[in-house]
Amino acid sequence: MTQNAPVKVTLIAGGVGGAKMAEGLYHLENVELSIIGNIADDDAFHGLWVSPDIDTLTYTLADVIDRQQGWGVADESHRALETLSNLGDDTWMSLGDRDFGLHIYRTHRRRQGDRPTLIAQDIAKSFGLSCNLILPTDDVVQTRVKTDAGWLSFQEYFVKERCVPEVRELHYDHIEEAHATEEALKALAEADLIVVAPSNPLVSILPILKVPGILEAVKAAKAPKIGVSPIINGGVVKGPADRMLASLGFESTAFGVAQIYAEFLDCFVIDHTDEQHISAINGLGLSTSQDAILMKTREDKVRLAAELLAVSGVVDRPGEELSA
Repeated sequence: MTQNAPVKVTLIAGGVGGAKMAEGLYHLENVELSIIGNIADDDAFHGLWVSPDIDTLTYTLADVIDRQQGWGVADESHRALETLSNLGDDTWMSLGDRDFGLHIYRTHRRRQGDRPTLIAQDIAKSFGLSCNLILPTDDVVQTRVKTDAGWLSFQEYFVKERCVPEVRELHYDHIEEAHATEEALKALAEADLIVVAPSNPLVSILPILKVPGILEAVKAAKAPKIGVSPIINGGVVKGPADRMLASLGFESTAFGVAQIYAEFLDCFVIDHTDEQHISAINGLGLSTSQDAILMKTREDKVRLAAELLAVSGVVDRPGEELSA
């Protein structure tokens, strides 16, 4: 369809893969972007509330991200962390000095009783962002990881243990009592296109969708829903998604991820190297589109974002035909 007004795209995202997809959509012309970001990785460190995925989205779109590691601020110092370490504090969670400033601000606002969603949006505005950064809930929801040594917070598993322990079970603490934000529900209802980023489905996307009301809103939305596989040729670019999927009984392939999303997606975008999964994915009731989905440069991200709009039919621009 022809769109003179901006195309309203709502992205569901977490982690580095989510930030890459967000960057591609953010730099497309004529797109009004809303991002519902994962908050289940959030935790307290040194008395401060840290929101890694939301900050990664913010830093990436503001172009201040440390692109080599994919998170944190570029050209960062760690003097505050050194002082804490010298004082005997546990400093396995690496937080830079500029990063500390943001966490201090967020924590101060939270203690004043301000809504976390409004805090995140104010931070985004202060970094000059023009997109709508949204939290799925203002309540505290936290991913817990069960290993052979017992339960760990997600950051303990991801950062302290470097994703080494075998994952036996996942739990999203307090998710049943969480309430979806009106901003998230509105962004889904009013979207022209809903995109699920190539993020870890188990610890970045499901903690968003499992907030009561979010998945229902996705299903009820009139917009086409398209997802991008985080698995390329049986592996991941970064992170533990492939091993986590396998250890929890899912197929560690593009098809395995499609199975998780099949109840609400219309189309699943896979890499050219995963052509062998097309028939099985189509058997789930999904259309498939093949593309080069590895995003190394901004040009890669913008090109893939443009293809998502074309494949979904929300813009009148020649794109790949959906596989039948």
